[in-house]
Amino acid sequence: MTTAKEDRTPKEPPTPERSRAAPGDPPVPVLDRRPSDEQLLAARLVPLRRPGQWVSAVVLLVLFAMLVHTLLTNDRFQWDVVGRYFTRAPILHGLALTLWLTAAVMASGYLLGVGIAAMRLSGNRVLRALSFGYVWIVRSVPPLVQLLFWYELASLYPTLSLGIPFGREFVTFRTAHMFSGVLAAYVGLTLDVAAFSAEIVRGGVLSVDRGQTEAAQALGLGRSRVFRRIVLPQAMPAIVPASGNLLIGLLKATSIVSVIAVQDLLYSAQLIYNQNFLIVPLLLVATIWYVVLTTLLSVGQHYVERHYARGRRGAGGGGGAARAGRGVWDVARANLSLFGATRRDLAGLS
Repeated sequence: MTTAKEDRTPKEPPTPERSRAAPGDPPVPVLDRRPSDEQLLAARLVPLRRPGQWVSAVVLLVLFAMLVHTLLTNDRFQWDVVGRYFTRAPILHGLALTLWLTAAVMASGYLLGVGIAAMRLSGNRVLRALSFGYVWIVRSVPPLVQLLFWYELASLYPTLSLGIPFGREFVTFRTAHMFSGVLAAYVGLTLDVAAFSAEIVRGGVLSVDRGQTEAAQALGLGRSRVFRRIVLPQAMPAIVPASGNLLIGLLKATSIVSVIAVQDLLYSAQLIYNQNFLIVPLLLVATIWYVVLTTLLSVGQHYVERHYARGRRGAGGGGGAARAGRGVWDVARANLSLFGATRRDLAGLS
């Protein structure tokens, strides 16, 4: 009985260079079947799954819903009392004083701060030293201490006089009734804002490349015109955000004037709840007014920042793409095509 011999000839192992092809067709190398750069760019990207972000978002939404629920269902907040006192005359009077104090302090403090910033940027060493000392000492002392110091100025200097230094005095007046609570709050907060605004302006001016000033001066422009037309427009995108934050912080910082019996928004609420003992509802009245005012200032700051950032966005290309209606992905694809072209050029040189 004969049996067929088994074919023991070694078979050729499949090589990665060969791919599956139709019968009768020559094998095609795998390297030649790679997708092109255009195909890769046209392919739809699958977003990366991030379950942690979804879990954290759900947790935060649940916590926010719990907060809103407890605010609306807790009767101890006494929202009916809040609504009744929200537009009372004493509250509106304190609100008006708060707004006036914020505007007056910000305007005068910023003017003084611009002068101090100019002194710090000058070439005179004496001016630089004096301005640095002012900024250092004012920023080191808490605003509440400054208010108390100016309010108690009469205990240190009962009389003030004008005249020749170390010589004759022409005018002398007593300070006992000169520094009222409002005036002490205005002076103390103005000096504090001047120190911080000086650093804001100085930082914005220093953010502008010095070559801009040198190029403008080489064209024959004067120093004042160079500052108004060249330096200041480029420094404003750096000055405006910090100045907006300073203004919002000043609005909230005016609440400390209640310590020296200035009848601002917070002190007006305190006077009312000292009579009816409704402490929490009256504090909520003041809080809601502060939230409304800071929100309005934040919206205004947003539009001012966008106004001064128009040129910077256009220089970077972002503003032009947005105005042309192109999305972020379109811009990214346009930039990626450059890298693909560069890679093909380099491959041809190798």
